[in-house]
Parts: sequence; structure tokens; C-alpha cells
Amino acid sequence: MKRFNWVRNATTAVLVWSMLLMPLAVFGQTRIKPPKNKFKISEDVKIGREASQEVQQQFPILNDYQATSYVERVGENLVRAIPREYAHSEFDYNFKIVNARDINAFALPGGPMFVNRGMIEAAKSEGEMAGVMAHEISHVALRHGTAQATKQSNPWNQILGIGAILGGAILAGEAGAQLGALGVQAWMTKYSREYETQADILGAQILARAGYDPRDLANMFRTIEQESGGSRAPEFLSSHPNPSNRYENINREAQLLEVSRNPIQNTREFQRIQSRLRAMPRAQSMEEIERNAANNPRNNPMAKGRYTSSVSYPSSRTVVYQNGNSIQMRIPNNWKVFETQSTITFAPEGAYGDKGISHGAMVGLMQTQNRDLARATEEYVNGVIQANDYLQKRGNYTRGSLDGSQAYAITLAGRSPITGRTEVATVYTTMLRNGQLFYVVTVAPENESSRYSSAFRTMLNSIDLRF
Repeated sequence: MKRFNWVRNATTAVLVWSMLLMPLAVFGQTRIKPPKNKFKISEDVKIGREASQEVQQQFPILNDYQATSYVERVGENLVRAIPREYAHSEFDYNFKIVNARDINAFALPGGPMFVNRGMIEAAKSEGEMAGVMAHEISHVALRHGTAQATKQSNPWNQILGIGAILGGAILAGEAGAQLGALGVQAWMTKYSREYETQADILGAQILARAGYDPRDLANMFRTIEQESGGSRAPEFLSSHPNPSNRYENINREAQLLEVSRNPIQNTREFQRIQSRLRAMPRAQSMEEIERNAANNPRNNPMAKGRYTSSVSYPSSRTVVYQNGNSIQMRIPNNWKVFETQSTITFAPEGAYGDKGISHGAMVGLMQTQNRDLARATEEYVNGVIQANDYLQKRGNYTRGSLDGSQAYAITLAGRSPITGRTEVATVYTTMLRNGQLFYVVTVAPENESSRYSSAFRTMLNSIDLRF
């Protein structure tokens, strides 16, 4: 018979009894494993700071001291409630209101957060507003922005290109804002469903620790859905993919947490600020903001151009265009160069303006999840057609080479809203080693295409990619 160790067993009994008396939340709440991330904490901070400066230049920030101070106080309370294992003292959480009526909010790596005025006005309580903010804070704390960028071979162009959201036109029409957003939204707001689920769970935990009812986060998603009125998905849901059973998952997590008996919900201050915002002049929609920004020379340097019926043909004399150490090519010496963060455009006088170009060429990069050249090309071409609905495919894709690499080409055609003539736009694509799609689009009226073929051929044959 073994000797009974009374002291050891008494200690064990006390420990077991203590565990039974402790709140279930200590042991029952879901553990979240942050995704892999090759970026340093300091890089999150740097990326977020630089992107925040760009956002504040591109978006109308609401300069209302009372409303901003209130949102900051709510945000700071939530930040203090971040569980220790996910807290990063280096992060600089700060909060600003975007004067836009769309229901949306987004946060950048390292802490900057932007809350749309429309989201605050739509929330039914402070708890619902705080729920969205806790969700966005969770994306920051779990470093989802740079974790998603880690999946890309060359994420810096994608991350620091936030200005591309409001970029200028690509062809004619409003292609810039739409195509430019493809790469940026992929990291800034359109997280994977896995990341969305993590942000929902951690957001629920932060809410409970901050004195709110986590179920308000679930309720806010219902509020957002109701606000759509059965039309297209609200901006927040379109950029934050809906994981399966989101509402049920949040409520299930709430049952595992220690929730205050009197949680913060519809406070007087929230009602006061909400009434204050609703009394202000009508805010613009993001679509209106993007359209106005596209006409801003800072975002679209071609906007000051004027279209003419007589456009000079390409000169036979060429000059070397070089963009840093990235790309080099030869272009006619009578073409002007317009550079934005998303695209480089070449066009002669009289062929460019606020609607894009009628003659010339564009080159650029698109971040894509498709490593297959054919699929990535199809993705880009569909985006061009969607943004320029007068264009249609003419024929099938053909294979070729661009700077010694496999390439695809396809011709699009349609009646140009600029010239009133049939426009021919030929798209050339190749995949870079870093996984980005490099594209060239040549544009000319069909009845002048023979005058441009030599210039386009010289440009394509001289392209030297150094990525």
C-alpha cells in the first residue's frame, strides 16, 4: 500500500475547487492563433502610419471635435480591453471619422482606424458601434493586414498603394477607381473568411472585457443587412466576407464569456453624438467621393487635359522611358507621361482628359491571387470590360511573349464615349516572378490603328522588366 501524501492531495483538491469556482470564461473562451507573419511589428506601424496619411488626403475626414473625441474614448476603452497575448505596445491606435454616409469602417496595420459617419448613424446603440470598432481592432491586433500581405511575394506595392483606391481612369469612364481598388481592397478590407471569423471572436472577447455585450456585435451585422433594404450588399459586408454562421458563432462565444450584468448599450452620449451627426449636411457616398477624387489632378494628372478631334500621330522618333529600376521602354517623343500609384499612361496632346485616353498606352501591375497567367489575365480583362461597358472582346486570347516571358493578348473594341468612333484596345499580360500581373493596354481609334501599330510594336518590343 502506497503512503498517502495528504499535503499534495489537499493542495490538488483546493486547486480543483478553485477551478470550479472560477468563471467559465477563463477556460472556455476560444483561443485564437494569429496567422503567420513575416513582417516585424515596427513594419506594421510604419505601413499603417504612411497609409493613414494617404487616407487622410484622399478621404473627407470629419473635423468635429465632439464627435471625434467621443469615438476616441470608445476606441481607447476597447484597446485597453485587448487580451494581453494580442496586445502590442508599439501600436498607435487612433480613431477618425470619415464624412461618408456608407456603413463602413476599416483599420490599418499598426492601429489607425477610420469609422464612417454612416456607420455611427446606422447603429442602434453604442454597443453596436463599439462592436464594429472591436472587430476592426481585432484585425489590427491579430496583424491580419500584414499576415495577408505575407502570402504575397511582393506585398509592398499592394500595401503602400492605398491611393490607388481613388486612382484616375484607366481607359475611358470610371475604371481607375474600380480597377485601382482591386489590389488595395484585397489587403485593406477584403480579408479571408478565416480572418473574419477570428476578428468576430476576438472582437466579442474585447467587447466583454470592455463592459459591452458581445451580442451587440452580432446585432450590428443584422443592422447592416437591414440597412441594405434588399439592394446590393452594404460596403462593409461586401468588403468583409460573411463567414458561415457568423451570427451564431458570435452568440456562442458570448456564452463562454463573463458579460457584465449591466452592459454598456444605448448611452446618452451616443444618442447625443448620433443626433449631432444626423443634423449635419448630407454626407457624400463613397462612390461620389471616388468620382470627385478621380477628377482631382493630384489623383488623376490627366484631368486637366482637353480632348480634340485632331490628335497628332506617333512620332517616329522615340525616347527611353524609365521608372526607377523597375521598367524601361521606348515611346514616341511626342507622347506625354502621366504617373499614378497604380498606372503609367502615355498619350499625345488632345488624347487625354478626365475620362481617360482615346489614343496611347498604359502599363501597370495588378495584385492577384491567381498564379495562373490565363486566369489572372481573364480576371483583369473582365475588370476592364466591367469598368468600360462599351468594350467587348473581339476574338480569342492569343499567346506570345513579353520581355522573354510567356504572355497573352486579346483585343477589345467598342464605340468610344470620347471620340464617338470605334475604339480598339489591346491588352497584353505577363506574370512576374513575384506573382503580380504586368499589363499593357494600347488604345487607338480603329480607323487610325495602322498609324499606331508601329509605335505600339516598338514599345512592346523594347519593354525591359526588372522586377
